[in-house]
Amino acid sequence: MVEILSISNKHVAVFGAGRSGRAAAALALREGAVVSMWDQGGQKSFEGLDERIEKHPSFTEADAVNFSADLIVISPGIDTYCPLVQAFAAKARMIGETEFAASYYEGGIIGITGTNGKTTTTELVFRILHHAGFGGTPCGNYGASLSEIVLSDDVPAAVALELSSFQLETIDDLRPKVSIWLNFAPDHMDRYPTVEAYKAAKMRIFENQTAEDTVVMRAGEDLGKLVPQVITFSTETRDADFFSDGITITQGGRILLDLETETSLRGLHNAENAMAAMAACMAYGIDPSIIPDALQGYAPPPHRCELIRTLDGVEYLNDSKATNLHALQCALRSQNRPVVLIAGGKDKGLDYAPLLTMLAKQAISAVTFGQIARPLAELFNTAVPTTAVVTLEEAVHSARSLAPRGSTILLSPGTSSFDQFTGYEKRGDTFRDIVHQLN
Repeated sequence: MVEILSISNKHVAVFGAGRSGRAAAALALREGAVVSMWDQGGQKSFEGLDERIEKHPSFTEADAVNFSADLIVISPGIDTYCPLVQAFAAKARMIGETEFAASYYEGGIIGITGTNGKTTTTELVFRILHHAGFGGTPCGNYGASLSEIVLSDDVPAAVALELSSFQLETIDDLRPKVSIWLNFAPDHMDRYPTVEAYKAAKMRIFENQTAEDTVVMRAGEDLGKLVPQVITFSTETRDADFFSDGITITQGGRILLDLETETSLRGLHNAENAMAAMAACMAYGIDPSIIPDALQGYAPPPHRCELIRTLDGVEYLNDSKATNLHALQCALRSQNRPVVLIAGGKDKGLDYAPLLTMLAKQAISAVTFGQIARPLAELFNTAVPTTAVVTLEEAVHSARSLAPRGSTILLSPGTSSFDQFTGYEKRGDTFRDIVHQLN
């Protein structure tokens, strides 16, 4: 728990009228603050908002000149690097919604970050915590905002808190009892000036941890010298504290979990997520003997190597959540059948050259689509035969013509969806619909 903010009768300006911003505003009102909300979406953004909140639609950088507040609470979707936000941040202390809510939360926090696998790991941590009687509600970058948890009638004793780089940019005192670092790969280069800036934002999860706290990390990650105790997991080296071959999870040679008989988790990437969750919960003090029951029947969330159907001996997998290169690499690495890859979407300025070795090893062909289709096809063609198309529907039909019986058509875009879709969920849902219409 961090120091409680005293905001009674003070002006709290909330930037962003979405779910987390509205929850932060409600929490600020509960704590006696005078609240204003700022959103460039116009009056429609404020529909249903508490009448006590002063509303500022369609504001500009010029409005910062006369701006005054005791505290700014910013929603994670707003770019803190942009000149508009910087102009306001020069006038008052600025923190994120998660940091704000954490100052009013008295329970324990298991914080989860990494470029890929955060949501699955967060759900696994939640299930174990909940089974152990801690509540463990998933929140932060996934599920409810932390402000919503604090405002709830039944506040849990512990939370599984997914933390994106956007949320970690704006913390001051947030201190997880256990932090999980899953992996790191370049991403969000459309927001961060450098890869180093992106990594530095994620590294802030350790900033306030002490020697009494714990870091659970993937073996081989370059995190420098850490103050907390360190527990490692790996699917590559048995020297790690936790190891998995994709079938069982062991600690010091002792089998803790059989993934094939006790869970629905498949693939090395899911084995890593499960190890991280187990290690974190055990570090929190939970008996490992309850974990198999806690994970019984669990299936990963949609859009994460989700099996849609098998048609003519070909599996169709929806991995639309793969919005960066590392996620695409993980998806390819986890396959044990020949792959026809469907990739593409928005051009985020990522370098796909490191993928070529894995692509040549795992795939027999590829189809690219969207804004990045042609340059990606030119690159992929150096590894496997690749076809460039415009739409996802064209990509599915093209992939079907290339996929022999016994293979897998894998939608793992490797970039975001905002060139043609409103989000990775819509992209994945569209893929699912297209696949179900095949005959």
